[in-house]
Amino acid sequence: MRIKSKITKINRKEMKLSMFVIKRNGSIEEFDKEKIRVAIRKALVETKECDDSQIVATDVCEEIDEVYIDIEDIQDLVEFKLMERGLKNTAKAYILYRAERNRIRNQHPLDESVLGLINYTNKEVLTENSNKQGQIVSTQRDLIAGEISKYIAKTQMIPQDIVKAHDEGIIHIHDLDYYIQSISNCELVPLDKMFEQGTVINKKLIRTPKSLRTASTLATQIATQISSFTYGGQTMSLSHLAPYVRVSENKIRQEVVEEMALVGVRLKEEELETLVKKRLKKEIKDSVQTFNYQISTMNSTNGQSPFISLCMYLNENPEYKKETAMLIEEFLNQRIEGMENEFGVKSTPTFPKLLFFLDEDNMYPDSEYYYLKQLAIKSTSLRMAPDYISVKKMKEKYGYAFPCMGCRSFLSPILDEEGNPFFYGRGNVGVQTINLPYIAILSNKDIIKFWEILDEKLDLCKRMGILRYDKFKGVKANVAPILWQHGVFARLNPNDEVLPIIKKNFTVSLGYSGIYEAVKYLTGKSHTTKEGYELAMQIMEHLENKTKEWKKETGLLFALYGSPQESTGGLFANKIKKQFGEIKDITDKGFITNSYHVDVREEINAFDKLELEGTLQDHSLGGVVSYVETYNMSKNLKALEQLIDFMYIHNIYAEINFESDVCGKCHYNGVMEYDLDNDVWICPQCHNDDQSKLSVVRRTCGYLGENQWTKGRVLDILNRVKHL
Repeated sequence: MRIKSKITKINRKEMKLSMFVIKRNGSIEEFDKEKIRVAIRKALVETKECDDSQIVATDVCEEIDEVYIDIEDIQDLVEFKLMERGLKNTAKAYILYRAERNRIRNQHPLDESVLGLINYTNKEVLTENSNKQGQIVSTQRDLIAGEISKYIAKTQMIPQDIVKAHDEGIIHIHDLDYYIQSISNCELVPLDKMFEQGTVINKKLIRTPKSLRTASTLATQIATQISSFTYGGQTMSLSHLAPYVRVSENKIRQEVVEEMALVGVRLKEEELETLVKKRLKKEIKDSVQTFNYQISTMNSTNGQSPFISLCMYLNENPEYKKETAMLIEEFLNQRIEGMENEFGVKSTPTFPKLLFFLDEDNMYPDSEYYYLKQLAIKSTSLRMAPDYISVKKMKEKYGYAFPCMGCRSFLSPILDEEGNPFFYGRGNVGVQTINLPYIAILSNKDIIKFWEILDEKLDLCKRMGILRYDKFKGVKANVAPILWQHGVFARLNPNDEVLPIIKKNFTVSLGYSGIYEAVKYLTGKSHTTKEGYELAMQIMEHLENKTKEWKKETGLLFALYGSPQESTGGLFANKIKKQFGEIKDITDKGFITNSYHVDVREEINAFDKLELEGTLQDHSLGGVVSYVETYNMSKNLKALEQLIDFMYIHNIYAEINFESDVCGKCHYNGVMEYDLDNDVWICPQCHNDDQSKLSVVRRTCGYLGENQWTKGRVLDILNRVKHL
């Protein structure tokens, strides 16, 4: 409600009193005739009815006889005086101007961001996830809901000191677009138990599959359901599908025997086995093809394909090791083949992500399954997949070998009631990341002050982590039936609360960003130098110890996590630059380096990079992934194998990156160019810049992404040097 001015008639000239304006928010400021003149002049310029705004402004001032006058009353006077002088068009323009200013003043903070999604002007949100197609209505619906979630979470659910730190870029609260709902982050899917015990999808009972093809189809439907009820990545294991290879084999054998009996043919045992193997091979091929196409073509309710990884670990289920190997072989063969895009060109699919476990039984030429490693290397050389997890390193650091939950998030090993470690059926409740370069700059290169500020800001992350658990208080199993009632996480009754299971089995992550920039600011050197490395290791150990301290204090599963900076890297860089200006090697490049990684611009060979990052990985067991940038290695598989052998010794988890681009117009297969001025990729052969007719695939944040990234991520991609 606006404050009405008191109409007190006085002779201002005689009393020599000043005039004051009561503004819309109730504040008072001294009257300024020039502001009226400027507003009138804008209207006159538009209509050209008069060229002297001073005359009307004087008319208005002479009409005012109050010491205090409301701003709205002044504007009413302007309209009246314009009409009185016959300047009707100008009066109309001024009225429209007032209406527009009122609309802008009354605009809700959400209006601009939501309308920007619909009008394709809100590029920050439209491109923050490279695997979401922001122009599609189903995805837009999810993004619009996300903007509302962010607003409510920040204004009503999260303490304002934490929100302030997030808005300033000191920390980043990940996935605020899903925060208001009781949704978990990522998970390992217990597909084996869900198949054995049955599950339910949309109130329809799903019994144990009777063939591999059925199991593969159901797995993709389960993945899509999970994707609709959560907001992160998920991982399934091929060892959980492997028993159904044997089910299909036995079924095929019985069918062949029955068919031969119908035509009066009795086969020798070796003839029978030849036929069975042939049909089984086709069954496996068709089943894998079904899985790949389903994952690539099905959308969850948030308008995207499930972010799914497949675990390829031969010894995860020793009883079905042979069958697991058969599935691994076919998945690798089909990834090598690629998948046709909408233009009929074979391109690199982004999902499912493949996780190949390096182990003693596939590492060496005389190993039984060495052929699978060779196949994996060939696939990597063409498709940047699979990625590699070292069983050796995992057992050294965790005691066990198990896959990440989607992109890079790893669980803390815990034991079940029988004393056995279990990982599937567990998940993560969310991430908050600390901006280490920001902390370093706040310390003004005082290392003692750096540690003090770091601990102060880390406490915000701790509190945010506890909030992640607290928001599940009172949540019942019926909010996400497949998760809590039908086997992904539990088999609870509809009205059972989920928090006890979450507090017992789910991790919460402390992310960190910019080890390189923090060290560079504090020491003047990269963490590839002795002095820089020593400080980087101290920071890593400090962060690791903090999560252990919080874990002991709260009983919650805090874990240190090398954040996947799909959009955060650019966001952090912009926040620091706004606050502190341009700082060489910190804010002048447009992005902050991912977690503990070596600066993407730094010249370093692949082996040195992997070794250095491997030692830092050892302190980030809640989530890691390292990578090396190479040229296309399809003609040099021996060098690629040396690199992968090195990963087996030094890295928990690592990837190979290169360019994998295809032009849908001229079918050029090579490296696309980027036009920084216009923010578009361009085919160097036909100069096609229609983004819808280009497939540009890059490693984004663990996952492969296609075509669209934030400006900060694009700058990261363009600045990457080759390590091999």
